[in-house]
Amino acid sequence: MTDDEALACTDPAVGLAAVRALQRLHDRLEAVHVANAREQGWSWQDIAAALGMSRQAVHQKYQRRD
Repeated sequence: MTDDEALACTDPAVGLAAVRALQRLHDRLEAVHVANAREQGWSWQDIAAALGMSRQAVHQKYQRRD
């Protein structure tokens, strides 16, 4: 299925599976780049600002991986 076909698809199973796949990709990308930022000395506040989140939310989500 092409991207255009997937976008036009009216089958909820296809659409919801695509949404879930994008969520997993988003989570993996975010985790990789948060870890990279921390390794380079970024503060939780800097990361939060870049992600449009509160410092507390980012720290709570990723502190165990720090």
